[in-house]
Amino acid sequence: MPEMQWSEQFELGLGKMDDTHREFVEYYNALASAPPEAFLEKLDAFIEHTIGHFDQENRWMEQVGFPGCHRAEHDRVLAVMHEVRARVEKGDKVLGVRLVEELPPWFENHAGGMDAALAFHLQSIGFDVEKEGGGIEPGGCGPASCTCGGAASKESATA
Repeated sequence: MPEMQWSEQFELGLGKMDDTHREFVEYYNALASAPPEAFLEKLDAFIEHTIGHFDQENRWMEQVGFPGCHRAEHDRVLAVMHEVRARVEKGDKVLGVRLVEELPPWFENHAGGMDAALAFHLQSIGFDVEKEGGGIEPGGCGPASCTCGGAASKESATA
């Protein structure tokens, strides 16, 4: 299967997020190039990485009160990965291959949409992803640029 290539389009300007996305691509490539006898092992490693990746972003969103369906998207993707893993373990290799085929376009869309919006928000309120805080006030909003609640977030959610 073709490998996923790291691209500058995945760079969102937050070091820790960008590093985690690079790791996602690396784990994906290890999965995509795994021989059949190592596929389940590489899928397990990929799922483990993805759980940590999503937990990190979910934690940031919770800390700043980030609105939207981003967390639900993470939950859906992990549910699919766990279901596919269970089916591969029972011998359904085709479904495992299909997952590998679907991940690159999903990741490109997710990183360029939901993650880009999160990165923009975290930068705009001065949230330090390295320290998981800094620059935010209690309740999750930064000085003067709060879009965590009220009319501002409703406007951005409908835009």
